[in-house]
Amino acid sequence: MITTRDNANADLAKKVVAQTQDSALSTQHSALVTQDSAPSTQSSGLSTQDSALRTQHSCRRTRVVRVIDRLNIGGPAKHVVWLTSGLKADEFESTLITGTIPPGEGDMSYFAADNGVEPIVVKQMSRELGVRDLVVIARLARLFFRLRPDVVHTHKAKAGAAGRIAAMIYKWATPAALVLRPRSCRIVHTYHGHIFHSYYGPAKTRLFIAIERALARFCTDRIVVISEQQRREIREVFRVGRSEQFRVIPLGIDIVASPAAVAPGAFRREIGAASADVLIGIVGRLCEVNNHSMFLEAAARLIRDAAVSDVRFVVIGDGHLRGRLESLASDLGISDRVVFTGFRGDVQTLYSELDIVALTSLNEGTPLTLIEAMSQGAPVVATEVGGVSDIMGAHAESREGFSIWDHGLTTRTLDVDGFARAVSYLAQRPEMRREMGERGRQFVREHLSRERLVSDITEFYRSLSAAPRFANANTETVLDAAGE
Repeated sequence: MITTRDNANADLAKKVVAQTQDSALSTQHSALVTQDSAPSTQSSGLSTQDSALRTQHSCRRTRVVRVIDRLNIGGPAKHVVWLTSGLKADEFESTLITGTIPPGEGDMSYFAADNGVEPIVVKQMSRELGVRDLVVIARLARLFFRLRPDVVHTHKAKAGAAGRIAAMIYKWATPAALVLRPRSCRIVHTYHGHIFHSYYGPAKTRLFIAIERALARFCTDRIVVISEQQRREIREVFRVGRSEQFRVIPLGIDIVASPAAVAPGAFRREIGAASADVLIGIVGRLCEVNNHSMFLEAAARLIRDAAVSDVRFVVIGDGHLRGRLESLASDLGISDRVVFTGFRGDVQTLYSELDIVALTSLNEGTPLTLIEAMSQGAPVVATEVGGVSDIMGAHAESREGFSIWDHGLTTRTLDVDGFARAVSYLAQRPEMRREMGERGRQFVREHLSRERLVSDITEFYRSLSAAPRFANANTETVLDAAGE
């Protein structure tokens, strides 16, 4: 006979067995959870190690190696020196590599020395093309292996080709390349101008365009241009590179470094110009692309113009065309009204003596001479090439043969009549010249300072470490100077 106590004991026994089974299952589950968490803990340790490595790498200064073919007289030489000396030493380790100056060109190595920059010189690298460019590529690649750059930044055509090829050799000449893991190095090229027209004949020009397209496609992470107009011309007209590769970073100049004090009128007395004369100057290398013959032909027409009296002209600069241009001035009968000064190391002090600064180039990036002239309050008359229109301010009106802007006048390329009319128009209006000069001075101080340039380049280099190679980013304008 089963009693009530027996039933109770049976129920208790069943509960004990069930609890024991549940406990065993719980213990087994806990063991499995512990086993599963072991790889997670190991992964966490690896993640911590990776984070430490990343932190260690981020604390190291970014090594920037800048390459330019030569430090000849002109804006690019100043540009690379300002950037090399201007990047903060606690964040960047900056090295400048340059070549040699050929005979007949002015040397700006003194400018580098004055700014505390001691470049590495590759003697075989110069303007002329030849078989020795293979030696240049080899020398640059060897330097890159020694310097171990994070960024290789090339400037101008010759250094742009040799430097980018050498940088690709440096990136891929590693065993890790077998698994498609090249060295971490970004390759950047800056177009200060371009050689896609007005430099060479049709066949050589087509060859150079093809080379630049290949370099942009295979050897370049980012392309820097110095104006929006230049970006449109290089990318959309000549189809070099892809839109996502381009960055627009305008030029900047050293506004803080004031020109050395000179007595007012000293330069005019030196060249025999009276204080009442309208003095019109052109500054630059005497070479074909700067088209100084157009300046002289326009000067001859202006001298014959009865509406303009007491006008004189000065050509500041030197180059292989000097003898030919002096002969042209003689043939035009204007030698007594035109002075050739040759190269002047004090050119910054001369802009304030000029009533109008002219530019007649066939091809330009953004002319540093115009920016320097504007910074000293001089109005400009220039051909509409490259990024000239991007620094002229707002367009006011168009006249026969020329256009009027906030900071000066522009004409079509090769239009001697239009250029002569533009100079004549401005020469007769001293109050307009004064107003244009003041607006230009303010524009440069607000938008085209060296400090702004260095800041933009610094942010640009920082962005390179975060962006994937050939990132599909929209074209970024660091500063749209024309729209300000």
